[in-house]
Amino acid sequence: MTSSRRPLSRDRVLQAAIRVADHGGVEAITMRRVAQKLGVEAMSLYHHVPNKDTILDGVVDVVFEAIELPTAGCDDWRDAIRARAHSARAVLARHSWALGLMDSRRNPGPATLRHHNAVLGVLREAGFTLPMAAHAISLIDSYVSGFVLQEASLPFTTLEDVGEVAGDILERLPADELPYLTEMIAEHALRPGYDHHAEFGYGLDLILDALESRRSADT
Repeated sequence: MTSSRRPLSRDRVLQAAIRVADHGGVEAITMRRVAQKLGVEAMSLYHHVPNKDTILDGVVDVVFEAIELPTAGCDDWRDAIRARAHSARAVLARHSWALGLMDSRRNPGPATLRHHNAVLGVLREAGFTLPMAAHAISLIDSYVSGFVLQEASLPFTTLEDVGEVAGDILERLPADELPYLTEMIAEHALRPGYDHHAEFGYGLDLILDALESRRSADT
């Protein structure tokens, strides 16, 4: 096996592990496969990461570091949390395997801790009580994660794909038996410019508006 010319480092190991997971899921992360991705022997990795658990903790931290931190003290807390949610969705769409990993690790890294602290800071400085801040984070993160999972499972990726899939379903649909579903497909999903991905922003705004209403009532 030909060794890479660049010296190994913890960061290179973690980046290689992420590439392995992007192609095969988190189950594909093994010392051997990460070493193969780097073009080195597996034993070489142990100088930088002692075991697989350390790699898993590390890749979670790398993913969190890629998500935009919300800025505390902005005029509208919703703008900060909205930007963070959109960034989280974009990052997790590239690394959807991380969804089941992010909440399962018992040794959060510095980027993970900074991220959680920043989100809490925005909410607390906006006047959220501590229990309400916890509720808000749980609700928003569940929404982001659920939407990312849904997008990853959809049988289409482009607007053209949506029209093809929806059209095929509509052709086989008994309109007299399922009138509301027929209406949804014909009058909504097949309308020019319909973009399912835009539903994310609509739902997120509903959540943020509801949280603002509750925040205002509590202050």
